[in-house]
Amino acid sequence: MTGVTFITLLRRDLLLIFRQGSDALITLAFYLLAVMIFPFGVGPEPELLARIAAGLLWTMALFAALISLDRLFQQEQEDGGLEQLALAPMALEWTFLAKTLAHWLSTGLPLVVIAPAIGFLLRMPAPAIGVLIVALALGGPALTLVGAVGAALTLGARRGAVLLPLLVLPLYVPILIFGVGAVDAASFGLSPQPHLLLLGAYLLVAIPLAPWAGAAALRIAAE
Repeated sequence: MTGVTFITLLRRDLLLIFRQGSDALITLAFYLLAVMIFPFGVGPEPELLARIAAGLLWTMALFAALISLDRLFQQEQEDGGLEQLALAPMALEWTFLAKTLAHWLSTGLPLVVIAPAIGFLLRMPAPAIGVLIVALALGGPALTLVGAVGAALTLGARRGAVLLPLLVLPLYVPILIFGVGAVDAASFGLSPQPHLLLLGAYLLVAIPLAPWAGAAALRIAAE
């Protein structure tokens, strides 16, 4: 029963996101524009672009993940749906996970898809582009899970959009370090496996802990 309700809620959120389209398009547009405009500031030298490409792509992915997270639960709070979700038969932890997964599929997955093309334009080596895809596939959901907990904690707070980055950016630093480290290791002919394993471990820890913490924050917001 929980599985059916989970899939139903996931489909509902995805349909709403794609009908509105604004959050997904804004996130993708921000990522593309930020990455494309950066070479104008540092210069078009291929060697320089290749050297900073990993850090640039991961940093922009981090900020792109933050753009729409503050609105993740806002609609439910405004229309009274948050109380209904809290009283629903399905545990609020599963509801949190479904909404977070829908958010990543609509905003994070497109970044994974277009990252190889951007990496090619920035003169990244082919092995590094492959590692970039794997690293974003592991680190992207972790960014969304941690950010969703911050969104739940700041729900209804004044200046919540300002508080959210302050809460989650320190927790984003390990993901950024491991993600950039994996791509840099592949660029220099080293093994990216240790960095990818650490990213995977971070994600495995976030999957059970983030829904628990997020659901607790949503219950407080619903009271």
